[in-house]
Amino acid sequence: MTNIFRINRIRILFFAVALFIAIPINAQLREKAKELIESVTTESNQTAVDSAHSDSASILINQKLRDDSIRMQELTLQIQQMKLNEILLLGRLDEASTSNKNDSLKKAEQRRRIDSLRNHTPGVPLIIDEDTLFVIYANRGGLTAHKRAENAKNIIINIGKDYSLTTDSVYVLDSENLSDIMYGDKVVFSVTDQDALWQNSTREALAYQYIPAITKKIIELKKEYNLLKVGKRILFFVLILVIQYALWRLTNYLFRKLRRKISWLALHKLKSITIRDYEFLDTHRQGRVLLFSANLLRYFVILIQLMISVPMLFSIFPQTEAIALQLFNYAFDPIVMIFKKVINYVPNLFIIAIIYFCIKYIVKGLQYIATEIENGKLKITGFFPDWAQPTFNIIRFLLYVFMIAMIYPYLPGADSGVFQGISVFVGLIVSLGSSTAIANIIAGLVITYMRPFKVGDRIKLSDTEGNVIEKTPFVTRIRTPKNEIVTIPNSFIMSSHTTNYSNSAEQYGLIIHSKVTFGYELPREQIIELLINAALATPRVQSNPKPFVLEVELHDYYAVYQINAYIKDADKLAQIYSDLHQSIHDKANEAGIELMSPHYYAQRDGNDIVMPPEFKNKKPKSEK
Repeated sequence: MTNIFRINRIRILFFAVALFIAIPINAQLREKAKELIESVTTESNQTAVDSAHSDSASILINQKLRDDSIRMQELTLQIQQMKLNEILLLGRLDEASTSNKNDSLKKAEQRRRIDSLRNHTPGVPLIIDEDTLFVIYANRGGLTAHKRAENAKNIIINIGKDYSLTTDSVYVLDSENLSDIMYGDKVVFSVTDQDALWQNSTREALAYQYIPAITKKIIELKKEYNLLKVGKRILFFVLILVIQYALWRLTNYLFRKLRRKISWLALHKLKSITIRDYEFLDTHRQGRVLLFSANLLRYFVILIQLMISVPMLFSIFPQTEAIALQLFNYAFDPIVMIFKKVINYVPNLFIIAIIYFCIKYIVKGLQYIATEIENGKLKITGFFPDWAQPTFNIIRFLLYVFMIAMIYPYLPGADSGVFQGISVFVGLIVSLGSSTAIANIIAGLVITYMRPFKVGDRIKLSDTEGNVIEKTPFVTRIRTPKNEIVTIPNSFIMSSHTTNYSNSAEQYGLIIHSKVTFGYELPREQIIELLINAALATPRVQSNPKPFVLEVELHDYYAVYQINAYIKDADKLAQIYSDLHQSIHDKANEAGIELMSPHYYAQRDGNDIVMPPEFKNKKPKSEK
């Protein structure tokens, strides 16, 4: 039995020694194995002593051997488990070592990249009341650097405005990935590892570096928002209101005096403004204009006062400073914008002025040439003088269109879509509604170069007869002998026939004619002589060529004679006809010839002839 114990003890010792030699375990595993060996050795020695004293304990020994076998198996399992734990621990150590190396490499790469970007990245400054506390470069999660700066600014301002916060301690609260700068229980700003890399510092050191600036700004804000400051601001607010009210009353008082002065001047001092014979402004209208100007000036002065006082009122309290700045911008930004646009537009004004003056002097030169042609001083073969002015008008129109086309790109807002849309809309309206106008313009041009008449000519257009008083691109106006002004579209003139009396009278002599009936009992020679003498006795009738008579019709009871005479003054056509008829009437009476159809004479019942009394006793030459 003793040998058995010795053998078991040797096995355990050998197994333990082999374990120490074969596997390099850590100190914990060695201590555990040492405890197991000592416990087995102690138990074996104790068992040997007991077996020496009593052979009767064989049953107990056998039982002990079985327990030792079970214990050995348990120890074997525990040793195997410790081997497995050692392998896992070594793997974790290797992974931790590799991870530390990778983190170091990653941080080195990040630092190198940040160093290359630092010169090109300005960062986002955290600015409160024009004081820059620090600069933020890195994002945090979904928050950009701008958003982080804005959030920190709002938090610091709210802390400075909050009267309920009595603590003034700012401290750093570190966590695994962040260093939070705290004020009481509020997080003011969170410093990340990326922030530290950008600042070439550690996270904790950077957080403590930011604390003095944040603490100083919070103290300043609390001093600014204390009750004494608020009271002073309220008093200043009321003072500005009082001053503005006093200025408003003073302005109204001064302008009331100015209105009374203007009314007095209008009654006693002002004189009418006349241009030649036209009274442009009488004293009453001058007074009204001055009063209106005074009202505009009063409104302008009050507006200037409000533009100054209202932003001052809003700038008193920090809560409304942004509104004050916004109101100030509303008032002065348009003025600044207009001033800048005017300054930037000055080169375009020079270009427009150069184009305008060039076209202006070209038009003046053409006008001089047209005037010379119209007056007959300059003659061009095939070009009539009366074409000069219409041609000049056409060329002037085309030059002005060309000028507008050149100036258009330099006009303010010419590249604006709204400006271009309005131009297209106006062009569309003009094109849709100007078909008749364009037809009249075309007809006016054709009439000009056809030269059917000119201003002052006596013409007959369809049923209208009179003198041309005006020719425009759209219409022609005629004054009838009854002084009626008739406006005729040029397109109608193109589609009608026109008789020009003045042109015929000037070139050939216009022949006026009138029909007179005489009975067959009167000699033809006497009638012809009577009519020719009557024509020659008519004012404005030409004696050369001599008037002539035509016998145009032969009726049952009478013959129809037509007297024809030449005239040069077509403008007096109606008066000449009247004088001719009066002359025929007088000559017939002097000759004792009754101007009456013969069939009435044949049916006479003995009544006296129809003639003036002084001519009744005269008889025609045929009866003498």
